Amino acid sequence: MDILIVLQAGVATGTVLLFATLGEIFAERSGVMNLGVEGMMLLGAMSSFSVTISTHNPYLGILAGMATAGAISQVHAFICIALQADQVVSGLSLTFLATGISLVFGEGLSKAGGVNLLPAFSIPFLVNIPILGIVFFKEQSIMVYVGYLMFPACWYFINRTRPGLHLRAVGEYPSAADALGINVYQLRYFYVFVGGALAGLAGATLSLAISPGWFSDLTTAGQGWIAVGLVIFAQWDPLNAAFGSYAFGALRRLILDIQGPTTLLGFNNPFYYNPYYGFFLQMLPYAFTIIVLVLGSRESMRKRMGSPAALGLPYIRGQRGL
Repeated sequence: MDILIVLQAGVATGTVLLFATLGEIFAERSGVMNLGVEGMMLLGAMSSFSVTISTHNPYLGILAGMATAGAISQVHAFICIALQADQVVSGLSLTFLATGISLVFGEGLSKAGGVNLLPAFSIPFLVNIPILGIVFFKEQSIMVYVGYLMFPACWYFINRTRPGLHLRAVGEYPSAADALGINVYQLRYFYVFVGGALAGLAGATLSLAISPGWFSDLTTAGQGWIAVGLVIFAQWDPLNAAFGSYAFGALRRLILDIQGPTTLLGFNNPFYYNPYYGFFLQMLPYAFTIIVLVLGSRESMRKRMGSPAALGLPYIRGQRGL
């Protein structure tokens, strides 16, 4: 088992988690929790795959996946912002809705024939860097390189720009932001759309670059839920999100590769073709996600980790408090 290959594949897989996690960070920074990430990812994967088959243009497929997932996120935004419904219940309902739509309209897509995939290539000079060059810059998809640019850009936007300041204000003290003339409702709608579009981008990356050439109900394989947990793990920070996403990507790949060799570190490999140990290993990322979500559900823990103060709370203009 070549550890560099595991890390290289982990970076590719982690890019999917990165896009979805960044999208959820934007939504939650505005004060709206969206647990519909899994469904939006699946819808984005289906839409991008379908459009790419029809147009033979994967870039149009990417745009279609982002637009479709962003559009359906507005259902959640309307329910939570305008109707002031429970955000957890609405987000879960969105997952069921988007998953159902994906499976209905995606029926038979896997048998529709070949699809034009996004290109993969190495970066000259950078690929020659010892170890890091192989892991980060050798034969990676173009979407992986987009991810390298995206997470520092998101960090800079949130922490160093005026629109980013408005975003943080809406998620922390919406009444104060409203008093300063910031349209709280409009910004929340917008950032929920951004979160949905990035979840769609994650799904499109899956079907056109990382696990390319097919679509089914197993395309996302629960990665949307991992992304929700990674938001808490990252403490709503894009730089931490990048580290967590790539680490989780490497862990998921390691779980697959560790079951292959007959020996491990000079000893008999207990995971070699052992279905029970294999199921246990595959469970680990999701078990960690559940633990993070349980810890993050405690209000005291969320405050300590840097959660936006108004997260999950509907804003009613003129009401005292946040």
